[in-house]
Amino acid sequence: MGKVYVALIHHPVYNKRKEIVSTCITGFDLHDIARSALTFGVSKYFVVNPMDAQIEFADRIVNCWKSEESFTHNWTRAEAFKLIELKRGLDEVVATLKNPIIVATSARKEGSFSYNKLKEKIKKSKRPFLFLFGTGWGMTDEVMARAEIVLKPICGKGSYNHLSVRSAFAIIMDRLFGS
Repeated sequence: MGKVYVALIHHPVYNKRKEIVSTCITGFDLHDIARSALTFGVSKYFVVNPMDAQIEFADRIVNCWKSEESFTHNWTRAEAFKLIELKRGLDEVVATLKNPIIVATSARKEGSFSYNKLKEKIKKSKRPFLFLFGTGWGMTDEVMARAEIVLKPICGKGSYNHLSVRSAFAIIMDRLFGS
């Protein structure tokens, strides 16, 4: 089975006017996605942002939770934070991995690959899988074009489809790796 990696993309992403922007890293995304990633067996959680101030902000939080004092205070969260690696761009992430199969996620209706089909592909593959999760109003077309697979979007009961990235991540991981 291929190993599973995750990248939270903060750049390049769209804003609501479809302009390309960089979004801010949040402590919630660091905490919640790391904990879900550990729960579902993800090998590494990459946080991608090119801005120095954002990398410094995230690095302070990550290093705080990697300290021995934090491990004593809350070992489960400290354990989850060991999965986080900060990168400045998607190319850095891809270079870290050996020939990953890139899987894009999106709330847009463009995805067509089913969860069951992807489960089977992961079981049979020796290649690593890199799941991309976008922030803002979604990853740019350029980023989406790099994906070999675009998963079907998560759809609720109505037309409203604006889950937080943390919620979408947990749902997708549960669909693919939950028992």
